[in-house]
This record gives sequence, C-alpha cells and structure tokens, in this order.
Amino acid sequence: MTSSILNRLYASSGDEVIIDTLQITVGGQSYWLTRGWDDVTATLETGVQATFTGAQIDVALPARNDDGTQDLKFAISNIDGVVSTAIRSALDDLSSASLTFRRYISTDLSAPAAPPFTMAIKEGYWTAMEVQISAGFMNILDTAWPRFRYILSLFPGLRHLQ
Repeated sequence: MTSSILNRLYASSGDEVIIDTLQITVGGQSYWLTRGWDDVTATLETGVQATFTGAQIDVALPARNDDGTQDLKFAISNIDGVVSTAIRSALDDLSSASLTFRRYISTDLSAPAAPPFTMAIKEGYWTAMEVQISAGFMNILDTAWPRFRYILSLFPGLRHLQ
C-alpha cells in the first residue's frame, strides 16, 4: 500500500477505517493489541499472520517536529490486570522492552498501510484502571558526533596539533 491511500482516507469519510495496532515485546513475550472491541487478524510486514486482541487503548502519535524527542504515548485499560503485569516487567528491565506500531486499513489487512515503526519503551506507570506508557526513538540531537571519539589516550599525537 502507499501513503496516498492513507491520505485519501484521512481526507474523506467512507466505509474504510484505520486500524491502529501495537505489538509490545517484553523479553521474549509479545502482546498484540488493537483499538476497539473486536480482534483483528492481519498480515505483518514479514508475511506472518498475527491476531491483535481488541483492547481499550488510546494512542497519541509522535509530533512531527525537530525537537529530537519523538515519543509515542499510549494508554491501555488495566481491568483484567494482564497489562500491568507485562508493563511492570517492562519497566523493571527497559533494555528488553520495545513497541511496534502498525497501521492497517480495514478493507486490506494483507499488509500494513504505512511502514511500521519500532520504539524502545522509555517509561510508564500503572493504576488500578489504566496503564500509561511512553516509547520513543533515540534522541539523535543529544548524541555525539562523530561517534568514535579521538582522545589523547588513544591518539597521543593529538597533543602536538595546534
């Protein structure tokens, strides 16, 4: 699919619906969620089919700006307590927690309508009623360049440069 299909869908109202899905991976365990009451079986970008469980979730997409921190924030209902257990594990070990956001169109579940993006889970909290999570890309504006540092201990000849 192309982004022109999504642009047409945003501009008009019709029978098609955008389906947002989340894949939360904590360690080796994955949780497949979609917004709404119905489960959705869709084909991933790898060609594998996955069933996304209908859940009461709300997703706030990252802002398109140049501040360097583009975070996706989402809230999930915590009525059954399964989500809070998974998120508690994710927050205990953030190095192995990630989130993949995919967007489908209801009339074509054979592939994501836009390229999926994967983010690392940064922070979050849970209450008795909901779980709030923030995931994001690496902040490229706060990273050093060049990555490899020329320091005196590795390059003693730098001392003699003027």
